[in-house]
Amino acid sequence: MKIWGHICDALERHPACARVTVVATRGSAPREAGAAMAVTPEGYHGTIGGGALEWRAIATAQAMLSRGAGSRRTSHALGPELGQCCGGHVDLLTEVFDRSALPDIRRRMTEASEARRRVYLFGAGHVGRALVLALAPLPFEVMWIDPRVSAFPAVMPSNATPLAPEDAPAVLAEATGGSLAYIMSHSHALDLAIADAALRNASVARVGLIGSATKRARFVKRLREAGVAEDRINGLICPIGVEGIRSKEPAMIALATAAQIASLHEQLQAAAQASPVVQRSRA
Repeated sequence: MKIWGHICDALERHPACARVTVVATRGSAPREAGAAMAVTPEGYHGTIGGGALEWRAIATAQAMLSRGAGSRRTSHALGPELGQCCGGHVDLLTEVFDRSALPDIRRRMTEASEARRRVYLFGAGHVGRALVLALAPLPFEVMWIDPRVSAFPAVMPSNATPLAPEDAPAVLAEATGGSLAYIMSHSHALDLAIADAALRNASVARVGLIGSATKRARFVKRLREAGVAEDRINGLICPIGVEGIRSKEPAMIALATAAQIASLHEQLQAAAQASPVVQRSRA
C-alpha cells in the first residue's frame, strides 16, 4: 500500500509516475511476485530486489515516464542477461500513471488496506510503543488499544489506529478473520480479560501475551476455570517473541515480537492458500 501512497505523492509533483511490479518468478529470484517499487524522475521508493535487475527496471521506467501513461511487460533471465547469481527468471510489469489515474489509485490503496492482516495491540507502554514502531514498515493494520488516552504518543505510524475505549476487550468484537492479538497492558487483570475475549473469538487466529512462563501458567489455570476451550488455551503464546533473543530491553522485545508476528502471518497465509476450496453441489 505504501507504494501507491508514494505514487499519489509523486503525482502531486510530477505529471507522471511509474510502478514496477514483479508479476512472476521462476527459479531463484531476489523478490517474490507482488513486490513493487515506485519510480519518479527524481528516483524511486521500494525495491524489487536490488542489483542489476532493479537498476535496469528503474532506467526503463524513467525512459517511459516521458512518453506518458502506458504499460510494458518484460522478462529477465537473471544469470545470462544480468550476471546475477540467483540464476532465476523474473517477469516485470512497468505501468506509467498520470494524474487522471489518481481516483483509481486511491481505490487500490483502499483495497490494499482492507487486505492487510489486522494486529490488535493492547497496551501503549514502553514495549507497546516500541512494537508499533517495529511494525510501522510492515504490511499490517495495527489497532492500538489502551484505555489511557494520555499513554499514546502525539505522532504515530500511518498503519496504526489508536483506540481508548473504556471496555478494551470489547474492541475484539469487530475483529476480522485471521487477526492477531498481542496483549501487554498496564494491568494483569486487564490482560486476563483481554486474553479471555481474544481466545473465545474465532476471528482471532493467534493470541500473544507478554510475560513469563509463570504468568502463562497462572493465566492458563484461570482461563480453564472460566471455560475457555482447551485447544485455544494451548495456542496461547507466552512469553512472546522468537527464540534466541533474551534481552528485556523494550526495543529488543519488540524486534523479537515483530519477527514472530511476521512468521505467524506467513504461516496463516500458507495455510489459507493450501486449504482446498469446497464447492457445494446443487440438488
